[in-house]
Amino acid sequence: MRIKAVIAYNGNKFKGFQKQSSTGKTVAGTLEKALVSLGIECQITSSGRTDAGVHATGQVIHFDIPDFWDDLSKLKNHLNGKLDGIYIKYISKVNNNFHARFSAKRRTYRYIFKSTTPSIFEEDFISHIPIQNISKLEEALQCFVGEHDFGYFLKTGSNTKNSVRHIYRTYYICRGDYHFIYFEANGFLRAQVRMMIDFAVRIANYELAIAQLQEQLTLKVTHNQRLASPQGLYLSRVIY
Repeated sequence: MRIKAVIAYNGNKFKGFQKQSSTGKTVAGTLEKALVSLGIECQITSSGRTDAGVHATGQVIHFDIPDFWDDLSKLKNHLNGKLDGIYIKYISKVNNNFHARFSAKRRTYRYIFKSTTPSIFEEDFISHIPIQNISKLEEALQCFVGEHDFGYFLKTGSNTKNSVRHIYRTYYICRGDYHFIYFEANGFLRAQVRMMIDFAVRIANYELAIAQLQEQLTLKVTHNQRLASPQGLYLSRVIY
């Protein structure tokens, strides 16, 4: 029986989503350990991997379970009772051809930051980024919209063969002291969102120019590949 689940997690507690041989502190590894304790031996497949420190409020996973686990509400409660830093929000049965990654059509990331220093209760979940010119930030964000080869917005060490992605929309919202940046795309490369945010922020703070962003987007010159802090980044929604 194939199961689809929507999960949230605190990225500060894990070394990323994907299982690693060097550590058991990954989201996938923790989930699989909890499943094994309930007699379910399977691999977790996600809509996409998140790096260490990156959070999720709407990550989607799938896994296969034995038919004797027909009470999904009970399964959800048992799993949540065993998990620390991960919460299963929704769980449902799906067709066996459903794939959390390949069936996904769009993914949305949300980045939260304050221009003032976050409190000690916020610092693990919100970034601190002073912004000088919001209009410049919005102008930079719009440059990413469309289909581009993001080969120069990719963390080194990645083994991605195709770096073309289509960003459907980006937008910025301010609510009081809190600032939000959203990216919606068919997919993202490793650390791409954090790299795009850092570039846009540097344009807003007059450290880089729109022309330099265009040059990097067209694979002419690499001007900046620094990463925004992971604390404010959330995988917020996956659309199927």
